Amino acid sequence: MRVWLHEWRLLARTPLAALALLLLLALSSLAVGSGAREVVRQQRTLERLAPLQQQDLAAQLAKPLARGDAGAAAYYGQHPTSSPPSDTAFLAGGLRDNAPLLLRVRALALQSQLHEGESFNPELALTGRFDWAFVLVYLAPLVLVALLYDLVSGERRAGRLGMLLALPGAGARLWLRRAGLRAALVLLCLLLPVAAGAVALGTPPAALTTAVASSVAYVAFWTGLSMLVGARGRSPAAHATALMGCWVLLTLVLPTLAQAALTRALPAPQGVELALAQREQVHGAWDLPREETMARFFASHPQWQDTAPLPAGFHWKWYFAFQQLGDEAVAADVQAWRTTLLARQRWTERLGWLLPGVGVQAALHRQAATDLQALLAQQDAVAAFHQRLRGYFYPHLFADKPFDANAIGALPRFAAVPPATQGWGPSLAALAVLAALALVVGGLATRRLQA
Repeated sequence: MRVWLHEWRLLARTPLAALALLLLLALSSLAVGSGAREVVRQQRTLERLAPLQQQDLAAQLAKPLARGDAGAAAYYGQHPTSSPPSDTAFLAGGLRDNAPLLLRVRALALQSQLHEGESFNPELALTGRFDWAFVLVYLAPLVLVALLYDLVSGERRAGRLGMLLALPGAGARLWLRRAGLRAALVLLCLLLPVAAGAVALGTPPAALTTAVASSVAYVAFWTGLSMLVGARGRSPAAHATALMGCWVLLTLVLPTLAQAALTRALPAPQGVELALAQREQVHGAWDLPREETMARFFASHPQWQDTAPLPAGFHWKWYFAFQQLGDEAVAADVQAWRTTLLARQRWTERLGWLLPGVGVQAALHRQAATDLQALLAQQDAVAAFHQRLRGYFYPHLFADKPFDANAIGALPRFAAVPPATQGWGPSLAALAVLAALALVVGGLATRRLQA
C-alpha cells in the first residue's frame, strides 16, 4: 500500500496530470448530465403527450363515428406510437436523433409516414452527438497519452532511469504499477459520473455491465499501446507525436475510410427516397381505372374479393386499396434497403474487431438500443401496429361491418416494446482480446528497457 501511496504522491506533483484528470472528469460529468437530461425530457414528453394524443384521436373520430363512416375514421384518425429510451440511452445517443420520439400513423400507405422523422438539419447532424460514448472513445485516449507519454522517457531525460532500473524488483513491475495507477484514475473519472447518472435515473446496475467492461478494455488497450511506444528509446516529444499519430489513425482516419468504403461497396437509398417512390405509386393510382386497381388488390387480398361492386364516384375501399398497393409496390425496395443497411452494420461490427474505438461504440450503442438494429426494430413495431390498424378497418370498409361506439372501443392501441439490448458480446470479446494483446506487448517492451 505504501508503494501505491508513493506513486500517487509523485503523480499528484505533476500539474499536467491533475489538470488532465480534472478535465476528463468534468467532460464525462457534462456528457452524462446532458444525456440524463435528454432521457428525462423524452420520458416526460411521452408521459405528458400520452393522454393528449388519446383526446386528439377521440376528437378526430367524433364526426366519422356520428355518421358511421369507417373510411373517414381510417383517414383522419392519427394513432400515436412511441419510442421510449432504454435504461442506458443516456450514455450513447447513437441514432435516436434520426427517429421520432412519437410518431402518429394512419391507416394509409406506411412508408411515407415512417420516414417523416428524417427531417433534421444536416449541418447540426454532421458534428455528431456529445455523449459519454464520445468522451470514452475520443477524449479518454488523449488523457492517457498525456499521462503516459513520458512515463519512461521523462525519467531518462531527468537522469533517473538508470537508478530506477538498478533498484531491486523494479523491472517491468514498476512501469506496470505506474501505468496501472494512471489507468485506474482515468477509469475513475469516466465511471464515477456514470454511476451517479445511473443512480439518478434508477438504471439497474446490470445494465451498466457493457459500459464498465468497455471502459476497462478500452483504457487497457491505450495503456498497453502507450507503454509499447513509451518503451522505445526516444524523446518525450517523439513519444507524444507517435501516440497522437496512433490516436488520429485509430479513431479518425481508419474508421472514416472504412465507412466510406462500406458506403461505396454497399450503396443504399435514403429512407425518404423510398417514401417518395411509394407516394408516386399512390398518386399515380388516381389516373388508373378503378377496376384495374381493385383487381390488383383482390389478387393479393382474396379474402375481400366478394365485396360489393364499386358505386359511381368516390368510395373509401378503392382509396384504401391503392394505398395498400402503394406499400406493396415498394416492398421489395424496402427489403433490399434494410438488407443493405444491416450488411453495413455487420461489417462495421467486424471492423470493430480490429479498431477498438469502433468496437466500443458498437457495444455501447447495442446496449443502449440506439443503433441501427434498434431503429429498424422500432419501425417493425410500428409496421406491425399499422397492419393491425388496417386489419381492424378493412371489415368495415369491404364487408360493410357497422361502425359504431362499440367499434371505437375495439380500436387497436400501440404498446411500446422494451428495446432489445442483446448482441454486444462479440464486439466486447474482440475488444478484450485487443486490450489483452496490447497490455502483454506493452509489458514485454518494458522488460527490455535500457538507460
